Amino acid sequence: MAFDTKLLEIIACPVCKGKLAYDKENKELISTAAKVAYPIRDDIPVLLENEARELSLEEVEKWNS
Repeated sequence: MAFDTKLLEIIACPVCKGKLAYDKENKELISTAAKVAYPIRDDIPVLLENEARELSLEEVEKWNS
């Protein structure tokens, strides 16, 4: 089973309530507004602020383009 991208239509960043983008390569959900990436473990997004990693400026620019 793979991560269901249809979830992106209904889930939001718990920090900023904004939209999330799916990073298939790194298995993460990206919030450019909050500048964090949430891990996806066993096809389940872990939307906990303390589990998120901070995005670099380059990553934010990449996802905003």
